[in-house]
Parts: sequence; C-alpha cells; structure tokens
Amino acid sequence: MNKSHRSMDMRRLLVYFALISSMIIAGCSRPSAIFTYRGQSQAPAIVQFENISEKATSFEWKFGDGDTSMQVSPQHRFMESGEYTVALTAIDGKKRRTTEKIIKIEPPKFCLVELQTDFGNMIIQLDDATPEHRDNFLKLADEEFFDSLLFHRVINGFMIQGGDPVSKNARPNQSLGAGGPGYTLPAEFVDTLAHVKGALAAARRGAGNPQKRSSGSQFYIVQGRPVNDAQLNRLEAQKGIRYSKKIREAYKKLGGTPFLDQEYTVFGYVIEGLEVVDEIANARTNQSDRPLEDVIMKVRVIK
Repeated sequence: MNKSHRSMDMRRLLVYFALISSMIIAGCSRPSAIFTYRGQSQAPAIVQFENISEKATSFEWKFGDGDTSMQVSPQHRFMESGEYTVALTAIDGKKRRTTEKIIKIEPPKFCLVELQTDFGNMIIQLDDATPEHRDNFLKLADEEFFDSLLFHRVINGFMIQGGDPVSKNARPNQSLGAGGPGYTLPAEFVDTLAHVKGALAAARRGAGNPQKRSSGSQFYIVQGRPVNDAQLNRLEAQKGIRYSKKIREAYKKLGGTPFLDQEYTVFGYVIEGLEVVDEIANARTNQSDRPLEDVIMKVRVIK
C-alpha cells in the first residue's frame, strides 16, 4: 500500500469515528428545560411564561397551586398570594428534564373577593368607605357562609340577588328571600358610591325599617338599564343629592339603577367578570323571580 492510499484510509477512518461520536452524543443528549416569566406580582396575578427549552417535543407545567398545563408557553393566574414553585418538564420520547423556579405573589392592595358561579366568575372590590359592610362580607366569606347558596331573585334589567342561607339545598319553587344570619347592619351611604352596573349592594327589609338597616348577608349586584343626564338631574332634585362628574360618566357609560341611591348601601363593585351578571340576569325565572335552574355561588377572599 503506497503512502497516498494510507492517507486516504486514515481520513476515512477519522470521518467514520467522527460520525460515530456525533451519533453517540446525539443519542445521549437530553432535552433542556428553560423558561422565563413576566406579569403581575399582586394577587390575583396573571403571569405569562416563556418557554425557551430545546430538543423537546412536549412539555408539562406544574404551577404550584394544583393547576397544570401542557401548552408550550402558557399563561396562568395565581389567585392568592404566596410562594409558588413552578416546574417545567421538557420531554423528548422517554427523555425528560425538569427545572423549577419560585415565584412570589404579593397580597392585593385592596379588599378583593372572587364570586364563583357556573356562569363564570367575578372579581369584586369591597370599598373601604363602608367598613362595616366590607368587614362583615369578608367574615362571612372566610366562614364559607355563602358557599352553595343561590341567586334566588333575578330580574333582567335590574339586578341579581343572593345570600339567603335558606336557599342552600332549597326545594324547587320554595319561597326564598327572608333568611339571614340573625343580625342587620347600619346603613353606610357614601356619596362616592352609586348603583352603577356592577355595584355590590346590601339588600334590606323595607317596611318597618326607617333607618334602612342592611341585611346581614343578603346582597345584590346591579345590572340596570341605560341612564342619561336628564334622569340624573331629576333624581338629584327629588333626593337632594349631587352626583359627581365621575359617577355621572359611569352611569352614562354602564347604566344602572340610580333610583336606589341613598336607599340601599353600596359597598363594592365588580371589577372583572361584568358579563357574568348579564348571563345570570338572562336566566329563565318563575313568577317569584327565582331562576328555574339553580344558580349556585361560592365566595372566596383573595389574600
């Protein structure tokens, strides 16, 4: 064998070993699991995850609050404050690689509750200007008082009402609306709070209640109808009140039930999920305004 032939065989051998080495490396390589995230830091916090993993064909996410996802780059909402260990597993066949990061969610700045229904969920902000109603609602929610109660009175174009403890497991067509926790609350009328669409207000007994004390548990959420300046002007004259520019604009934009102002205590507003009010208000009802199919609620304090 001459020198040139030996040189050619050596090059072929080197190429062969390089090919074998690359196949071994490729066969032993595992997918990488890498991600970043951005978003809100206060509950309820929406966080967007960005998946920058490599050599993976599928993914598994665990968000540390019991929820999971198989999306590539999911968005997730953390409803409560705390530290959450988020785990991403990158998968390629039988090969898996997992990485974890701790995400810290701070408590909300305001008093927030989540009202859950089969029609969707609402986030409600309780107002600090009505401390007795605010604290009472928070207490009842923490005690799970509202869980499994019904929206027992629903009037399309007006409001949806619930919070009667008698409504829990109520029979079809059972008369509802007279129950409560055994106490009432003093009225807290505030000029800055009005019955615009999405307002959370306390129900109350009408007759024999000159102080307009609120029910300890029954509440309603305003749906209402369109409102214009002429209606507000007329109510100002009748009630001796004065609407701020902000409230006027809210009424004209959202509608509401301004004739209830200074009659029933408003103590919060739906800040997310206003469409759920419309969905519930559209439910078919009987002659007592009770939905034919039960609309069940659950209320959780967002901490």
